[in-house]
Amino acid sequence: MARGWGARPVLACALLLGGCVAEPAPVPGPVIAPAVVVGAQSVPAGMQYLYGSGEAAAISIQAWNALTGYVEERVRQRPVSGVVLEEDATLAAPRFASCDRKPYAAVFDVDETVLLNRGFEYDAASGRPYEDARWRAYEITGGTTTVAVPGAKAGIDALRRLGVTVIFNSNRAAANVEATRVAIERAGLGPAVHGETLFLKGDDNTGSLKDARRWRIADRYCVIAMGGDQLGDFSDLFNAPATPAARRSAAEAPAVAGLWGRGWFVLPNPVYGTALKGTLDDIFPADARWAPEP
Repeated sequence: MARGWGARPVLACALLLGGCVAEPAPVPGPVIAPAVVVGAQSVPAGMQYLYGSGEAAAISIQAWNALTGYVEERVRQRPVSGVVLEEDATLAAPRFASCDRKPYAAVFDVDETVLLNRGFEYDAASGRPYEDARWRAYEITGGTTTVAVPGAKAGIDALRRLGVTVIFNSNRAAANVEATRVAIERAGLGPAVHGETLFLKGDDNTGSLKDARRWRIADRYCVIAMGGDQLGDFSDLFNAPATPAARRSAAEAPAVAGLWGRGWFVLPNPVYGTALKGTLDDIFPADARWAPEP
């Protein structure tokens, strides 16, 4: 997850209940997904899925299994380049940092990639809007409510057995590094050493952008796999397109499409983030519409 990445949309109403449409609103925080009434309680559908469903657990385990299998294959092959885009690369003409004789590493986002933030989303489930101050407070005090993403501990353990250094690249605040380190290690995913295997927002002057941190890591390591729940966890170039259609096209660009599941691994997150934007017209253009005959 890229908390604090920038403007994030808010769903206007419950899509599953009334056929309402999702409209973007520029608020700086996670999206609260449509609510589904369960007895006397109301639980946002995305939260039901991500934090409660067996399906989400299966998809996460599937991603981690695929990632570890891919890394094992790449370690045997001894690649000449990794999967971090070079500074002058584009999505149309990608170039990747060379491996040379560098040790291997895999780089992961933290929130909703290796950690599930159950406590924060429980607090947000009532529909209250995101507030940066509340998230920063959660970074400091909410670590006991986080758990490892299904499959993450087994995957990270397997990577380390292969001799691959596991590095976390998060938009949690550098000011809260100790609490983040403790949360990661409490979940059994450590060690996480700031400046070595843990990089955070505030480590440089680029804010929520992650490329500068990735380049710093790639200077030292051959990064053979990356995992995240937002496109920006793989390259800041994905953050440039403004519309859902443009972002989707960027992810499908022929020059990088082969990386999904082959170096770049996406974890599910229907709860918040850059994926949750677009009106009915954005998501379902004219050629996608159907209605039964009257």
